[in-house]
Amino acid sequence: MSAARPGAAGLLVGPGASAGERTVTAATAAGGALLATGWPAWQGAGWSWWQYAVVALVAVDLFGGAAANATDAARRWWHRPGRGARHHLAFVAAHGQPFVLALAVPGYGWAAAAAAYGTVLAAAVAVTGAPPALRRPVAHGAAALVAAVLLLVPPDAGPHLGWVAPVLAVKLLLAHLLPEGADS
Repeated sequence: MSAARPGAAGLLVGPGASAGERTVTAATAAGGALLATGWPAWQGAGWSWWQYAVVALVAVDLFGGAAANATDAARRWWHRPGRGARHHLAFVAAHGQPFVLALAVPGYGWAAAAAAYGTVLAAAVAVTGAPPALRRPVAHGAAALVAAVLLLVPPDAGPHLGWVAPVLAVKLLLAHLLPEGADS
């Protein structure tokens, strides 16, 4: 597989993604967006149309990214030769969506955003710093701890956005940071 820059579809899933990988990614993104906006609407969240749009866009990225980053195509791209911990941590650090939600959606506070972002980033440091043979169990353990901590001691995620931190952890810690499948 060439390390050439991927096109638009390649950026979403990974260069050379199969039709099945693209379909699973699209279905997961759509399902996540529907769940993330449909449930609050059903519960009468009272958000404006643009707040629903922001939540939908974040959901598409996080849910779709959880599936996309787990594909062999994405793993080949993100774990190609020359990519290391610095690149992976930069990718994780670039995921400031919790702060976008805190800015845009009432009920999702800055403490929730900082907790989601900070715990996932700290966990990513632990994963990338672990010996290669321990990265998978460290990633799974860290994702479980992030989810448990942020579900048991919720800062101020509000009643409709408690999914953000666990899905962010799955996308970044389990799907993005683990290279299994990169050599296929």
